[in-house]
Amino acid sequence: MAWIYLVAAGILEIIWAYSMKQSEGFSRLTPSIVTIVTMIASFALLSLAMRALPLGTAYTVWTGIGAVGAFLVGVFVLGELASPMRVIAALLIVSGLVLMNMSSDA
Repeated sequence: MAWIYLVAAGILEIIWAYSMKQSEGFSRLTPSIVTIVTMIASFALLSLAMRALPLGTAYTVWTGIGAVGAFLVGVFVLGELASPMRVIAALLIVSGLVLMNMSSDA
């Protein structure tokens, strides 16, 4: 169950990152509210996952899901540049997540 919480927390991190971008510096109400609500929910799920998972594993996976997910949203939704170097960087993050997952005892 901890991994489900962690993945859900990571997905919520992607949502709050995107909605924060859409809030234009918290000057737009609806995206600002979405940002705050999803941040709180993401942190809550992360804390539940940390009950069973090691800190390093949980935090690394959570931030990795958020980082790669935000990159993908930036490319596919916002039309940001997907240069070869950025794609390689995202792939390295994913490989680190896989290695972290494989090394976890939980």
